[in-house]
Amino acid sequence: MATLLKPLRPVTTYRHRRIIPALAAGFLILVSLLMPQAEVLAADKLVVYSGRAERLIKPVFDAFTAKTGIQVDLLSSGTTELVNRLKAEGDRTPADLLLTNDAGSLELARGAGLLRPLNMREVERAIPSQFRAADNSWVGLSGRFWIIVYNTAMVKPDQLTSLLDLANPQWKDKLAIPNSGSEYLQAGVSVIRATHGDERTKKFLEGLRDNAGSQVYQKSSQIVEAVAKGQVAVGIVNHYYVYRHLATQPTAPLAVIMPDQKEGGMGGIMNVTGIGITKPSTHVENAKLLIEFLVAQAGQKMFADLDKEYPLHPEVKADPALVDRKSFRAAQVPLTRLAELREPTLTLIEQVGLR
Repeated sequence: MATLLKPLRPVTTYRHRRIIPALAAGFLILVSLLMPQAEVLAADKLVVYSGRAERLIKPVFDAFTAKTGIQVDLLSSGTTELVNRLKAEGDRTPADLLLTNDAGSLELARGAGLLRPLNMREVERAIPSQFRAADNSWVGLSGRFWIIVYNTAMVKPDQLTSLLDLANPQWKDKLAIPNSGSEYLQAGVSVIRATHGDERTKKFLEGLRDNAGSQVYQKSSQIVEAVAKGQVAVGIVNHYYVYRHLATQPTAPLAVIMPDQKEGGMGGIMNVTGIGITKPSTHVENAKLLIEFLVAQAGQKMFADLDKEYPLHPEVKADPALVDRKSFRAAQVPLTRLAELREPTLTLIEQVGLR
């Protein structure tokens, strides 16, 4: 509790005039001795605004702290909220880094001048150029694919080859989808728009709306659960939600289809978790150390093992339970375009009336 100090009464004696300057001098010496220590303590801490669930990223940061002694404080929230917070805080932000589940959000932050361009050879050696900003102001850490999860007792895998198939009437009342506020939905629809155009994408969204009905979920884990229980036959989620479920419930009747792999198909829809250093950060060197740790082989292996995502470092292998990355193609829409595609995509989603 703060203590209010009463103002000192004027003193006029010679003895007091000697004591007060001496006390003041002693105080200044004490402050000068403590300040370097305070600066060291501040320098040994990083603040990360994180759009990821804490349980999915904290173990990796704990490993970084154990290795370097640099503490990482997490502020977790929705990605849009975090970007808006950075804009509002401006140069006063305590955040040193921004971590999100979506390259489009990172690109929006870059375009708004919130992130610091980086010249880091370690990053350029570890992460291929298609998974980072042109100026390295954000760097991809792990990849995920938007896939079809199905109940093996209700669906045969040859019944579906494309995400667009889910708009067909045969899947009415058999489909679960993310809600309209999902970053995953927005990014996925953006790639479909860029590949197939607005008209075909609108028909696809209308089909999803009609086929899903009330089976619209806020969390992807709920979609996987609904498919596993047979409440619906199929769903659309990022791949890792399925493999995390199977890791704890290996007998669940679940399998995945990596869609749009036929000749002429758009390829699998990919997005990345990524990170960037905020422009106002006063701990840039330590922030660089964190990024170097995350893109190095050991850090990438932790992402692969903990989160069931695809490492972006070409020499780090994914969890063997996942579909072999070399066995399928990714869509050719650059991740950096997800930012410019977002607003028209949101407008189309709203026009269709997805919940």
